Amino acid sequence: MPRAVCLLSGGLDSATALALARERGFDCYALSFNYGQRHRIELEAAARLARQLGAVRHQVLDLNLRAFGGSALTDEIAVPKRAAGEPLPDGIPVTYVPARNAIFLACALGWAEVLEAADIFLGVNAVDYSGYPDCRPEFIRAFEQMANLATRAGVEGRWRLTIHTPLIRLPKAAIIREAVRLGVDLSLTHSCYDPGEGGEACGRCDSCQLRRRGFAEAGLADPIEYAVG
Repeated sequence: MPRAVCLLSGGLDSATALALARERGFDCYALSFNYGQRHRIELEAAARLARQLGAVRHQVLDLNLRAFGGSALTDEIAVPKRAAGEPLPDGIPVTYVPARNAIFLACALGWAEVLEAADIFLGVNAVDYSGYPDCRPEFIRAFEQMANLATRAGVEGRWRLTIHTPLIRLPKAAIIREAVRLGVDLSLTHSCYDPGEGGEACGRCDSCQLRRRGFAEAGLADPIEYAVG
């Protein structure tokens, strides 16, 4: 079967993208990053999901983005918390990690070329997202064009790399329904930016709010534990 590199964060979007790649007939090579984020809980979730979803291999790459900081996820900046139902603010939030998807995709591109995999799957979303500029379709198109100019395989015409973003225009509720259809065990996923010591989701960060709203709109119960009801 053809090979695909699938970026896997441990969240429900990346898990669903991995499951879709598998459904489309790819041998999936999952790639996660230990990039200096606030916790390792998401990496533990990614490992569980890679096993559950049948990844051929799960690679965790160490990248110390905490050396740069500049984000509530990689620096001593508080993660914003909101009451249930409180609208998310406009603009790019402090949880944006500078150039994170560009860095992650560059690493995925390197591994894809070694694997002779012409496909990368990424679970970015431009509908229910938190204002991140590197989740937009125009960024993905631009990176894909660059990737085909920047690799030996692309220059020699041995492949044309495709970056698949199958969830990019779906609302969170639709992504959750798709995950259920694909058999993703959503109890294994983790979305919270600032979990408790026991791994429970805070329930109040932007990512928790988006997740909880998505499950409510999908008419499904969220199987993970929250510190705040």
